[in-house]
Amino acid sequence: MGFSLKEILTATMVLFAVIDILGSIPIILDLRNKVGHIQSEKASFVSAIIMIAFLFVGEALLRLIGIDVNSFAVAGSFVLLFLALEMVLGMSFFKDDVPETVSVVPLAFPLIAGAGSLTTILSLKAEFETINILIAIVLNIVFVYAVLKTSRRIENLLGKGGLSVIRKIFGVILLAIAVKLFASNIQGLFLH
Repeated sequence: MGFSLKEILTATMVLFAVIDILGSIPIILDLRNKVGHIQSEKASFVSAIIMIAFLFVGEALLRLIGIDVNSFAVAGSFVLLFLALEMVLGMSFFKDDVPETVSVVPLAFPLIAGAGSLTTILSLKAEFETINILIAIVLNIVFVYAVLKTSRRIENLLGKGGLSVIRKIFGVILLAIAVKLFASNIQGLFLH
């Protein structure tokens, strides 16, 4: 099939919702206040490398441990479900371990390229062409970089209420995507 604008748009929105960089602005600001400076370029670049590497070797890694993509996609749909519930209901399942220092480790991983993002990438791979997911990753990293660079301005512009509304909207979208991902991969588990 190859290049598809619809797949790129869907994959970009899914990753955008999962990475939730706008929802992470309070954490980013907290980190910036503690340390004084965030290495936006380095964090964005390392996040991109982690996600792209997982896109290409994640499936082989799964095969090595004996897990098929359908099983991983179903498991991924549960991770997305919990992330979505966290965003919509304001509950906290993840992100409790706020890092003490700002470097590549707490920012690039697990905040940007965390378990949710990596699971999502492999889950998307079960449905979409690799080239479209790759473009979606690059688009998200460009956006992540822009947010890291302008996090204070974005917070001032949107305010806490605005950020909360955006987070809830993307939470509902993510919830719908989790259900679709589960439904389209669950049959694959029983057909083997």
